[in-house]
Amino acid sequence: MEFTKKGTQLETNGNPLQVGDQLPAFTILDAQNETISSNQLLNNLTFISVVPNINTPVCSLSTRKFNEQVAEFPTVDFYTISTNTPAEQKEWCALSDVTAMHMLSDEKFEFGKQMGLFIADNQIDARSVWVIDTDGKIIYRELVRELSNEPNYQAVLNFIKKQIKK
Repeated sequence: MEFTKKGTQLETNGNPLQVGDQLPAFTILDAQNETISSNQLLNNLTFISVVPNINTPVCSLSTRKFNEQVAEFPTVDFYTISTNTPAEQKEWCALSDVTAMHMLSDEKFEFGKQMGLFIADNQIDARSVWVIDTDGKIIYRELVRELSNEPNYQAVLNFIKKQIKK
């Protein structure tokens, strides 16, 4: 699928998963450099923000904005996934005072490839926002086709609020 970064076309490794699809099997690293499987993310309603590189302005901004919302949703698990190493993510969190959001590293690109988000030319995953139910079903997706743009924060947060009220 085509994305752009400041007008330059980029291609993902396939078609990103859609609403209704099951979260695929993958492993990813947490902040302690421990391997986490996709099934371990499904204890609660799961929010995933995928950012290409945590050390860039838009990725940093969106992660901080979502981090500010975590306390409002105690029954939702919030994750940010980037291709940065766990050490890079830890350093960024310390400098940015981000403590509520769980950071996960896709430095081996397994998550991105399984989700159809991996951009090989840049070795990054495409910016996107996902909500997954406890059965592993994708119930919300936003693909941010221009990677230098921010996601629609209000749309996903309103969606999560509706899910909690069900």
